[in-house]
Amino acid sequence: RINSIYCTKRGKKRLKKLSMTNVETASLRAKFLFAHTQRLLKLQSILQRAPSYKTLELQLIEWQERELFEYFVVVSLKKKPSKNSYTPEVTYQFPKLERPTKQMREAEQRLKAIPQFCFPDAKDWGPVSEYTSETFSFMLTGEDGSRRFGYCRRLLPSGKGSRLPEVYCVISRLGCFDLFSTILDEVERRRGISAALVYPFMRSLMESPFPAPGKLIKVKTFLPGAGNEVIELRRPTDSRLEHVDFESLFKCLSVRQVIRVFASLLLERRVIFVADKLSTLSSCMHAVVALLYPFSWQHTFIPVLPGSMLDIVCCPTPFLVGLLSSSVPKLKELPVEEMDDEASLLPRKLQSALVQALEQRNDIISQDSDKYNSLTNLVSEAFIRFFLETIGHYSLFLTQTEHGERVFQREAFRKSVASKSIRRFLGVFMESQMFAGFIQDRELRKTRAKGLFEQRVDQYLEELPDSEQSGVNKFLKGLGNKMKFLHKKN
Repeated sequence: RINSIYCTKRGKKRLKKLSMTNVETASLRAKFLFAHTQRLLKLQSILQRAPSYKTLELQLIEWQERELFEYFVVVSLKKKPSKNSYTPEVTYQFPKLERPTKQMREAEQRLKAIPQFCFPDAKDWGPVSEYTSETFSFMLTGEDGSRRFGYCRRLLPSGKGSRLPEVYCVISRLGCFDLFSTILDEVERRRGISAALVYPFMRSLMESPFPAPGKLIKVKTFLPGAGNEVIELRRPTDSRLEHVDFESLFKCLSVRQVIRVFASLLLERRVIFVADKLSTLSSCMHAVVALLYPFSWQHTFIPVLPGSMLDIVCCPTPFLVGLLSSSVPKLKELPVEEMDDEASLLPRKLQSALVQALEQRNDIISQDSDKYNSLTNLVSEAFIRFFLETIGHYSLFLTQTEHGERVFQREAFRKSVASKSIRRFLGVFMESQMFAGFIQDRELRKTRAKGLFEQRVDQYLEELPDSEQSGVNKFLKGLGNKMKFLHKKN
C-alpha cells in the first residue's frame, strides 16, 4: 500500500538519460583524482582514530557479542547545606572503577554527568508521599563521537510518609529500550522488597552476553519467597527499532507537524522538543531520530536537557534537544531564532505521499494480512520509501577507479533525477553532514553486511524500467572509460 501511494503521487519517470555533455566534466581531471585519493586517505585515518560516522547496523554487529551493559548506578537527591533545595548524586555504582587508565578516567567523566540527566528537574523536587514510577532515557556522547544510552527508572522507595524519589540507571552502548525496560521492571519489583535484592540481580546480568537480534538470554536469579527464578530477555529481530515508540510521537504531534520536524532535521537545524513528562520527551525524541534511517543525526542530541545546561540552545551549530515544560520560562529569555519554511524543502509530490501514508496508517494496518505489520513498521517503511524515491539510485553512481577506490559521482547522481523538485531537494540535502557521512561510509567500506535499506534499494532498482537503468549504465560505462584514460594520461 505504501509503495502504491508513492507510485500514484510520483508519476512514472524517475531517472533520465545522461550524456557526458550535460554533466560537469571538471571532476574527471587527473587533479580531481589525486585530490580525491588524498581525501579518502585522510578520511580513513580519521575514521581509524575516531569513527565519527557509524551506521546502526555496524554498531549492532560490533557490540552484540559484548556485555549487556557497562555500568549501573543509583542516583538520589541530597539536600544542599543551608538551602531548601536538592542536588542529585550517585549513591551506588556497579562495577566500581578501579584502575586509573585513560578509559577509566573517561568513564569517571561520564559518571559525573549522569546525575544531571537522571534529575534534570532537581530544582523542582521535594519530598512526596505518592509518585507513579517513570521510565525514560538519555544519551551521552564521547569525545570520539561514540554514544552511550542511559536507561532510567525513577521511582519512590517503599516506606511511609513523604520521601524523595531515586533513579536506577543502566548505561549501555546500544539502543534497546524495550529490553532494558524489562530489566528495570525487575529492578523496581526487587526494590519494592529490598534494595539489597537489586544488586545481585544486576551482577548476574553483567555476566550475561548481549543477545543477538531475535535471540534470548536466560538469567538465573533468587528472590526470597519466590525461590529460584529464570528471567528471559529477548531482542526483536529488527534491532533498528528497539528503542522507538511512534505511538507516543503521533499522540503528541499531528502528521504535518511530524513531517515539519523531519524536514528540519534534514536541513540540520536547531530543534527543541518540550513536554511535561520525562517519558514523553524521551520516547518522542528517539522516535524522530529513527525517521532519518538510513541516515544518522551527526550533531548534538540530548533527549532530556538538564535545566542547568539550558545555554546550549544558544549554540549556533545544529542540535536536537528535549526540555521539560518547567524550563520554558527561562528558554523564552534566551535569543532563540524560530523558522517555519521547512515544508518547502521536501518535494511536493513525495511529501503528499508521505502525508497520505501516515494519515491512513490505521486503515493500512487493519487491511494488511501480514501478522508482523505494526505502526512501528509502517511508519518506518513510509520514511524509507521517501529516501528510496530521492536517493535510492545512489549505488549506481559509486564508480571504481583503477586502484580500486570507490568514487561517488555527485553531480551525475543529482542530475540523473527526472523530477525538478527532487533535484532541488538533493541540492540542499547533499550538503548536509548526514549525507556526506552516508556516502563516505559507502566509499570507504568495500565489504559490508547489507542492512534493511540496502535490501530495499535492491528492490527499488529492480522496479526501474529497463530504459532508465540502461541509460544510467551507458553513461557510467563512458564515465569509467574517461576516468581510466585521464589516469593513464597523468
